[in-house]
Order: sequence, then C-alpha cells, then structure tokens
Amino acid sequence: MSQLEKFPGLVSALRGELTPKFLATRSGEGLPNVVPCISLRPAEDQEDVLFFGNFLLRKSIRNLQEDQRLAILVSTPELKGWILQGDFMEFQRTGPYVDFQKGSSHLRYNAYTGVRNAGLIRVTRVASTFSRSKLQVLKDYLLARLAAWAHREEGETGPDGVSIPLAVQREFARMAAVKCLAWIGPDGYPQVIPSLSLQPGGQTKLVCWKTSGLSCPPAEALVAANVLTSEAVSYQAKGCWLPSKRSAAIQVAEIYAGGPPYPGGRIVP
Repeated sequence: MSQLEKFPGLVSALRGELTPKFLATRSGEGLPNVVPCISLRPAEDQEDVLFFGNFLLRKSIRNLQEDQRLAILVSTPELKGWILQGDFMEFQRTGPYVDFQKGSSHLRYNAYTGVRNAGLIRVTRVASTFSRSKLQVLKDYLLARLAAWAHREEGETGPDGVSIPLAVQREFARMAAVKCLAWIGPDGYPQVIPSLSLQPGGQTKLVCWKTSGLSCPPAEALVAANVLTSEAVSYQAKGCWLPSKRSAAIQVAEIYAGGPPYPGGRIVP
C-alpha cells in the first residue's frame, strides 16, 4: 500500500479540483515560501507521486530548482486535512501529465499564460493529519481577534516602515478564507500548518491563536503565511514569528500578490 493510500480520504481530496492545496518550498538561502497549488493531483501510474501545472508559480519554481525539499497542505471543506513532505523530481514539457493539466477546466482558459510544463513530486511521508470542527474554528478566530486588539495601538508602520495594505488586511480578516503558515523545520524541510484564525493585528502584524495538536515555528523564525479566498484571491505575507503563551504574531516584512494582474509580485515594501 502506498503512503497516500494509508490515509482514508487523502487520495480523494488530492483528486478534487476545488480542494484547497498549498505548496511550501524553500529558497537556496533557506527562506520559506507558501502558495496555493490547486492543480496538485496524484499520478495514477506511479505510487506516491503527485504532479502539478506550472501556472503562476514563479517563486515556487525557482525555489524547487534551488532546493528539492517541500511540504504540502491539503484541507477539505469539512476542515479535515493532511500535511505531506516530499521531494521535487522534475519538470516535464510533454506527456500525459502536461496534457492533463492543459485540459484542466481551471487552467485551460486564462488571460495571462498557459501551463508551461508539469512538475512531479515524490511524497516521502504523511507528516500529520488534522481535523477541526466549525465551532473550534470560530472559537480560535474570536480568541485571536481578542489577542489582535493588543497590537492595534502599536503604530501605522513596522520597524522597516512596512504597513499592511487595507486590501490585504481585508482578505486576512475573513474567517471563511483558508489560511496557512510555513517555516523551515529542523530537518531542513519546509513545514506547513493550517492557521485559520490568522488575522490583522493593526497595520503591521498578523495575529493567530495557536492550534492545539499542531507544531508551531520557534520564536523569531522567518515564516510565510498565505490566504486563499473562495473568490480565488490570494496574498502571501512574510516576516518574523513572535509567539506568546497561546497566541502569536507575525511582524510583517514583505507582502506578495498571489494572482493576476501581478502573480508573485511583491507589493510591500
């Protein structure tokens, strides 16, 4: 039995065209990056191999070319999910994986660019699973909101003059959006967890309530956070992890657009 088949529901979730999936990578310098990668699917002819379409993934592609280590977060609408670790294998410019991605209903027609190639990933292990009830998500969100108030009077800009744009604050403030957090683990692989309570704490920070049962970054680690809404709006924020007893804040240093018209473009600073 393959690694993926050992976990009921995982293969089905990976096949879902609308299942939220995130790809966490690391640069050659060891900096984390995490973006939505809805096109990830299991290869039917190879055990524990996933493939994805190279579409609006510029930074992730560069990272995979520099360092093959990666992590994947898969989360169903029922708030059940899996965290995978693996290694990037190769890009293929022709063949059935490329043809499948080009024929995808989500990637076939777009105003920006088509699928250039297909990337292959070998999953080495399912690192952990999680399941959250809607009541737990609501409770964590409200607790994080209380914690966020403590940061709202800290000024309009951070140490480097960074201020989170209102459009980005609005998307991270949504309770219904899918949000995740990534950092580099002690084994050198990216780690990624759901962080649904993440929300603005004033103009310079994102604040979350720590989710029980899931690991967290060490203090002052460099982290990347991503939000994906039901309208396919996505932003990525990067900064320093500042934990307290039950909550934590990200001192935001950079913000990137996750989609058109500036996919992967840095908008802050």
